[in-house]
Amino acid sequence: MKKSVSNHPGFFVVFEGGDGAGKSTQVKKLTQKLESLNETVVLTREPGGTELGKKIREILLDQDEFEVTPRMEALLFAADRSINMSQNIKPALEKGFVVIADRHIDSSIAYQGVGRGLGADTIEDISRWAVQGIVPDLTVLLDVDANTGQSRLESKDRLDRESAEFHTKVNQAFRDLAKANPDRYIVIDASKPIDEIADLVFNAFKAKRK
Repeated sequence: MKKSVSNHPGFFVVFEGGDGAGKSTQVKKLTQKLESLNETVVLTREPGGTELGKKIREILLDQDEFEVTPRMEALLFAADRSINMSQNIKPALEKGFVVIADRHIDSSIAYQGVGRGLGADTIEDISRWAVQGIVPDLTVLLDVDANTGQSRLESKDRLDRESAEFHTKVNQAFRDLAKANPDRYIVIDASKPIDEIADLVFNAFKAKRK
């Protein structure tokens, strides 16, 4: 994935990884640390980072009334991401804020491109167009074994309930993305203690923010 086509004074951090990797916990940890240092932080998630996005999230993850085909799934994620970029992420970055997102483009590449077999390049092209070419400054991959991640979930949405084979493919796709984009990725073993992970994330943030 290429570097952002847009110049902005802010800093864009994304947490990626398989289900049960601990992204939400580390999002909170980094936010608390940065706010203690008087940084202005904007939090978001995908899907569901906007009011319209919440409705898209319900269709994608929280309903069983009708079938969502792989192509529908990919396009709905892209629509949600486009809204989130326009309403939340880009305006905050232009103001010089730190934006922290729980999932972004690479989740679509891993889940729909690889997991669903739609093609990583195809999904990346759709997603980059949806977000106006803006790419994270730092992507934190919390690497977790698929079985371990699934065992941590208290409840499961539609994607969580996919097969172990599906989740293994998704997790490997994240690792492959990290190898292909070493300049913006840090890979952390998600089995490490929570506070140790938080320290590694903050150190990576400081190094990239220079």
